Amino acid sequence: MTASEKLNRREVVKSLLSNRGETLVVSGLGQPAYDAFAAGDDPRNFYLWGAMGGAASMGLGLAVAQPERRVVVLTGDGELLMGLGSLAAVGAEKAGNLAIVVLDNERYGETGQQKTHTGRGTDLAAVAMAVGFRTALTVADEADLPEAIRIAREGEGPVMVVIKVSEAPAGMALPPKDGAYLKMRFREAVLGDRTPG
Repeated sequence: MTASEKLNRREVVKSLLSNRGETLVVSGLGQPAYDAFAAGDDPRNFYLWGAMGGAASMGLGLAVAQPERRVVVLTGDGELLMGLGSLAAVGAEKAGNLAIVVLDNERYGETGQQKTHTGRGTDLAAVAMAVGFRTALTVADEADLPEAIRIAREGEGPVMVVIKVSEAPAGMALPPKDGAYLKMRFREAVLGDRTPG
């Protein structure tokens, strides 16, 4: 499959996040954060600018703390591979409101497009099932995308949806970089304004 035949990451994320309701999103560093921002900035998006490998763990903590809210972790294969052990915690906790969506371009996009292990045979959906996820699937075809998005939005978690996307880099769409600002606006979006006064 050539790069031009693979799914466009920006279009995938736009579809995933359109009409999302009250869904909370944690985006892994790099391109997934840019993709989420390009789809429309939202205070319910928590963009990671560091902590490579931490998106799934952060999403799990949020899902446990907010059991009535859908939590979607939007990450890349390289970022998830860095914290692969976190999948075991997700599988053990069985948070029914948690979905992990992996934009798998089989590359480390932020460090020079080196091939990741998913480009060498590692099957993230199989790993997720092995550690106790309720559902895990890999999508590489546009025709399968609507059902994959439905599962990410509504399927009883934990679920993992691996979406094979083109390795062609998308243009920069940089979310705010101020960590304190991002934390406070996300906190307010989740908990409401709790300023004394």
